[in-house]
Amino acid sequence: MSNKKKKELVSASTIKSVILYLWLGFIAAILSFIIFIWAVSANFLGLFGDLPDFKALENPKSDLSSELYSADGVLLGKYFRENRTPVEYNQVSKNLVNALVATEDIRFEEHSGIDLQGMGRVLVKSLILRQSGAGGGSTLSQQTAKNLFKTRNLESQGTLSRVPGLRMLIIKTKEWIVATKLERSYTKNEILTLYLNTSEYGSNAYGIKTASTTFFGKEPNELNLQEAATLVGLFKAPSYYSPVYNPENSLRRRNTVLGQMMKYEFITPHQYDSIAQLPLELNYKVENHNLGTATYFREVVKSELLKWTRENLRPDGKPYNLFEDGLKVFTTIDSRLQNYAEQAVIEHMSDLQKTFEAEMGKRKPWIDSQGREIPNFLENAVKRTEAYRVLSNRYGAGSDSLKIKLNEKKKMRVFSYEFGEVDTLMSTMDSLEYYKKFLQPGFVSLDPSTGHIKAWVGGVNHKHFKYDHVRQGKRQPGSTFKPFVYAAAIENGYGPCYEVMDQPVEVNIPGQPTWSPKNADSKFTYEKMNIREAMARSVNSVTAFMMKKLSPQVVIETAHRLGITSQLDPVPALALGTSDVSIIEMVGAFGTFVNKGEHIVPFFIDRIEDKNGNVLQQFTPRKKPAMSEEHAYLMVYMLRGGLEETGGTSQGVPWSLRDEGNEIGGKTGTTQNASDGWYMGMTKDLVSGVWVGGDDRAIHFRSWIAGQGSRTARPIWVKFMQKVYEDESIGITKGPFPKPDRPLSIELDCSMYNRDSTTEFDFDSRSNDF
Repeated sequence: MSNKKKKELVSASTIKSVILYLWLGFIAAILSFIIFIWAVSANFLGLFGDLPDFKALENPKSDLSSELYSADGVLLGKYFRENRTPVEYNQVSKNLVNALVATEDIRFEEHSGIDLQGMGRVLVKSLILRQSGAGGGSTLSQQTAKNLFKTRNLESQGTLSRVPGLRMLIIKTKEWIVATKLERSYTKNEILTLYLNTSEYGSNAYGIKTASTTFFGKEPNELNLQEAATLVGLFKAPSYYSPVYNPENSLRRRNTVLGQMMKYEFITPHQYDSIAQLPLELNYKVENHNLGTATYFREVVKSELLKWTRENLRPDGKPYNLFEDGLKVFTTIDSRLQNYAEQAVIEHMSDLQKTFEAEMGKRKPWIDSQGREIPNFLENAVKRTEAYRVLSNRYGAGSDSLKIKLNEKKKMRVFSYEFGEVDTLMSTMDSLEYYKKFLQPGFVSLDPSTGHIKAWVGGVNHKHFKYDHVRQGKRQPGSTFKPFVYAAAIENGYGPCYEVMDQPVEVNIPGQPTWSPKNADSKFTYEKMNIREAMARSVNSVTAFMMKKLSPQVVIETAHRLGITSQLDPVPALALGTSDVSIIEMVGAFGTFVNKGEHIVPFFIDRIEDKNGNVLQQFTPRKKPAMSEEHAYLMVYMLRGGLEETGGTSQGVPWSLRDEGNEIGGKTGTTQNASDGWYMGMTKDLVSGVWVGGDDRAIHFRSWIAGQGSRTARPIWVKFMQKVYEDESIGITKGPFPKPDRPLSIELDCSMYNRDSTTEFDFDSRSNDF
């Protein structure tokens, strides 16, 4: 055999061997790839990390904001870690869908989760041509898998993920597997919607609904072309292309998206040329817990809901999560009443603060009972702050470094009525002194017939003043407590026409000092007056006399039965409101009078639903009979005296609220040194309470006249009711209080009584009736 033939045989044999090896290599690669896919899918020996099971794919979970709604269907706020509210496909602008497909996955409708053509393009450009910006080749289905199941988190990684080069291959393989399963479980429109709902857009916006609201103040179906392109541009890098923090980058990226839409004929070249010249136009507002309506109320509800979630289980046996499960919470608050309450508070408090500062001048408002400035007030107050705790842990309590840091000036934004927020330089001590000078309000309004809280304002600004003065705050109610003394008197047979002389009264209890209160003006008229007139004028001597006739224990039992839950001290001075209570207790108790003697514990959550609208709990009022219908009506009649009797402390309520036959009950309250100003206002539809004072009891007007409740608290109630009556859509109207079904057993016309023969007096100051 010639050498030529031998060479030809060797060459043919070599080619066959190469072809054989190539086929074997190809088959081995295919088998290896199949085995690798199976191993990743099955998480073989735990080397690759878990994949979501079929049930999770059928019901993918992403964190959903829980939403808080008013009784009239207005969204009050949300509770979230990731601020996300899902939408349906038909709630999304077509502009948004076209921009997304043109930019992220133009063959979305053609592939089944994996775009082989796109992957080939990426491989050629990145590995062979070494081109940067070749793209990732991920389909929208793969990106949705990444968003939904966190395929790149450490929690989903296995042992082999630590091997360099393998980690990304394993991640991509997982995303391919999940993408193909998603394609079998969902329609294309559903996958698009899942992607838009699960993506991050920056500025604490998760999901397209929140992003649309955050950047443009619109719903997703209202987005125009340039707005849709701007949001789609954020998918590449939310921070780098943020229209707020990097507007030039965002504008450039927006136009790139528009270019893709033109390339694939979603828009015309003319449209592109026109829109690309437009500037970014934002309506930017990041949603947070300090903005919007009912900020204090939302925090109160939050604490209640956290307790509820710990005590209630989901169908899978795990507790509900307020920040992830997308609960829908429906409250009793009326958004219109809430807005009017907030407006009334700010309108009055801004004016009252000016009056307070004018009286204060350059003096400090923290004063003792003698009107003297309290020494070391701020030095003691700062020790109760979080800033002090942090600094003392770092530098040591009492150290020079601590004092230096407390007095070191730094940039901060502080609250002001006139400018909203002001950028300034202040130290911790400076800001403490600045904020301590602000008076604070608390306001709550109740529907007495249902127990529904309709409005709740816990302070002037939740961002800068976190303390809620409606439920957290408890202060002495002053003369607003007197109706409980008279309620006890009514129940014990003393009618509104029962007469007492306005003169000094001494009360002696063994082991206690003699109590002999003065009237507000320190004068006594030594004239007879009935107890309706006495309560209307807030005469201390008559209230003290009735307390002496009844005993503190009887008054305490009455107050607790009517709705007061705080501990009350069994001392005679209780008659003038010396025990601390909250506004919400007071409103609930006064509501008992209007509700014909039936007490309903005030509540503010109507029902809780899951994300699908299934009712998880319907809350029902807790009711109990507290006093007879006749006695309750007599107390309403007594409280009307503040507006109807000569010299009544509610005479300052304008006639515009009293016309058209409107009946109003009201009671002012002012504590010693005017540390606390109160007003309780009642109509047939609403019972409302107002408190005004300093965060610290030592902070108050120097003048008792300027700090009394008729000037500090009552104007808030007046402004609120004026706004309520002007809004006919609410359905709250003027009119009389409902009368008992049965005729009254006593005569309310005091002129019908023989004053000389029917009045009982016992003014022996030496006696003890307890």
